[in-house]
Amino acid sequence: MHFRQLLAPALALAASLALWPAQASAGVEKRDIWISNTADLLELCTTPVDDPLRAESINYCMAYIDGAVDYHDAITDHEKLNRLICYPNTANLEQGVLVFIDWAQTNQADKSLMDEPTVIGVVRALEDKWPCS
Repeated sequence: MHFRQLLAPALALAASLALWPAQASAGVEKRDIWISNTADLLELCTTPVDDPLRAESINYCMAYIDGAVDYHDAITDHEKLNRLICYPNTANLEQGVLVFIDWAQTNQADKSLMDEPTVIGVVRALEDKWPCS
C-alpha cells in the first residue's frame, strides 16, 4: 500500500517532466547544432553578431572547448598519461576559445586539419599555443 501512495505522485512528476521540453521550446526558434569536425566548431565559434542564435552558438562553442579541456585534464591526471596541453594557471576559457579560433582560421585552408574530429582540432590548437616541454 505504501508503494501505491508513492506511485501516483511519481507518475504525475514523470508526466510533467515529459511535457516540459515541449512547453519550454514553444515559440523559440530552433536550429540544429551538429558539429562533426574542426571546421564546424570554427563556424559556431565565429557566428556573426547579427545571427539571432549567436548567443547559443557561442555558448555551445565555449562548452565544447571547456569539455574537451576538462576531459584532457581528467584523463591525463587519472591515468597518469603525458599531458598534451600545458596551459598556464592564469589561462581562462575565453583565452582558450580565442586560441582555437586563431589557430583554426590560420589553418582553415588545410582541409585535412579542418576535417579532423572536433576534439582533435581543439587539442591541436591549444597544444600549439601551450605545448608541454
